[in-house]
Amino acid sequence: MYTFGNASQTRLNTCLPELQEILNEAIKEIDFTVLCGHRSEAEQNDYFHTGRSKVKFPNSKHNTYPSCAVDIAPYPIDWNNTARFAHVIGLVRGIALMKGYKIRVGCDWDMDGDITDHSFMDYPHIEYLGRL
Repeated sequence: MYTFGNASQTRLNTCLPELQEILNEAIKEIDFTVLCGHRSEAEQNDYFHTGRSKVKFPNSKHNTYPSCAVDIAPYPIDWNNTARFAHVIGLVRGIALMKGYKIRVGCDWDMDGDITDHSFMDYPHIEYLGRL
């Protein structure tokens, strides 16, 4: 069984309790790191200006407190191994479903019609949308 390191736990603590519940269950099965929970105005605008986000502050789900969004990555991180990201996201989706939570992940953008730039796949991104 895996556990979060201090940095991941600190980042996760800035997220909604529902996201914490989902990810605390997922970490028992697969090793991943929490990259980001809540983002301040300066952090969000830096993400936007460097192309890591498509929206400025306050339009990201990361900008609420507690955060409605979290970014995670399989550990150790290999940004080119999208299959590992898919594996982690599949587990997270299953746990959310079992708990009765609706989530959206960064590879769902096209399905929801939110982003028309098909090249922007935000594999680490998970948003809490409410109860099923």
